[in-house]
Amino acid sequence: MTTGTRITVTGGAGFLGSYVVEAFRRRGYDVFVPRRSDYDLTREVDVLRMFDDARPQIVVHLAAVVGGLGANVASPAKFLYDNLLMGLFLIEQARQRGISKFVTIGTSCEYPRSTPLPYREVDLWNGFPDEATAPYGIAKKTILVQGQVYRQQYGLDVIHLMPTNLYGPRDNFDPATSHVVPALVRKCMEAAEANRPSVTCWGDGSATREFLHVADCAEGIALATERYSAPEPVNLGSGRETSMRELIALVAELTGFGGEIVWDRSKPNGQPRRCLDVSRAASFGFAATTPLREGLQQTVEWYRRSRLPV
Repeated sequence: MTTGTRITVTGGAGFLGSYVVEAFRRRGYDVFVPRRSDYDLTREVDVLRMFDDARPQIVVHLAAVVGGLGANVASPAKFLYDNLLMGLFLIEQARQRGISKFVTIGTSCEYPRSTPLPYREVDLWNGFPDEATAPYGIAKKTILVQGQVYRQQYGLDVIHLMPTNLYGPRDNFDPATSHVVPALVRKCMEAAEANRPSVTCWGDGSATREFLHVADCAEGIALATERYSAPEPVNLGSGRETSMRELIALVAELTGFGGEIVWDRSKPNGQPRRCLDVSRAASFGFAATTPLREGLQQTVEWYRRSRLPV
């Protein structure tokens, strides 16, 4: 791949997408970002028009309906339907137009609920995903299979990357749709400012997750686009496991909240544990470099600045 290669990044205006666009532009790519207001990628006619306008040589498909545990539980059909349609339409058009490479972005929610740690890519089909996020995970697994069979039948170079939980500056802090880190940052910061005695969190705090700074993830996507070409999916993670209790304690410290953490055990924990085997990503030179505490500090500071009057 050379300087000036035309690359389309769907979802390039979003949280992860903005970092991915920056990573490719630093490398000299000609990046096109289809805006949602101009192209509804769940409609085939808009997907065709997007390809006509962008004329990409490479497509990195980041656009997705995403959200935290609550959003997945509230809108499972939308998470399944919209994510499926985007993948089906985009990959088929890439095949018809002879795109040189197509990168699909999956999720660690694709893994079965009972997967032993660390999650290895070969364990992906050994059970059903956690019920709370299964529709989203199954939509992404279907797109993985689509890429594999299009590689097999048509020779289309499709790769599938599965990032773990992302966080960092510019994240979505809307309490209705945010993931766990921005949700906790906002909750603790507002509680500290209002001098509230406690904050309430879902589950019992025993669940674990693996967190990857968004800038590290973007670098992994760029490296995989340039260096990886195989049907097998690839984990992108830090390789470090953190419990919800550890996470909330760290967020509370960094936001200045000193009150009580109350666990609502009537709410789901989600998947009991999550930590990825990242050796396959290491084979093309990827390694996360941002420590969790440092990344959370960046996130807290960015959110604090973003709330100040202009």
